[in-house]
Amino acid sequence: SEALTDSRLHRILDANFNRSREGLRVAEEIVRFAMDSAVLQKGFKRCRHEVQRVLEDFSVAPRTLLKSRDSRQDVGRGASALEERRKDLAEVFLANVQRVKESLRALEEFSKLIDPVASRRLKEIRFRVYALEKKALPKLEAVRDHLSGTARGTGPFKGGRGSDLGRRRRRSTAR
Repeated sequence: SEALTDSRLHRILDANFNRSREGLRVAEEIVRFAMDSAVLQKGFKRCRHEVQRVLEDFSVAPRTLLKSRDSRQDVGRGASALEERRKDLAEVFLANVQRVKESLRALEEFSKLIDPVASRRLKEIRFRVYALEKKALPKLEAVRDHLSGTARGTGPFKGGRGSDLGRRRRRSTAR
């Protein structure tokens, strides 16, 4: 196995900056259009913009990170079975928030190697995402229950009270 060269580190950083912003955008769209929550929409948007500012202020220029990108040769490029299945908007939201938290944690850890200030900023963003997720879950469940109550098992928020969303909500609020 080869050492972690600058190029390899840059690939990790590039992938996780992209992943975090993409996931934040998906969460932002759901709270904006499906939940009609201006407060949550602004919160996710603020986090996405802050990740962008961290990237712009990063000790390695964004264009250098981009130059290291090698999507064609990425051994993790294919989608997993879990990524290909989403049964409703709640699952889309939860999967993307999880993706954001994981990518921010990866950025935080790898940034410690070259930009400790960015690492601390990314940690702060990650904890803001935890708080936004916690605020969003009851609203997400309420929208899902409202939609599934009128036509149980149909629409973008399918599932009943025993769904995976309820279990995730209980785990998330235990933080």
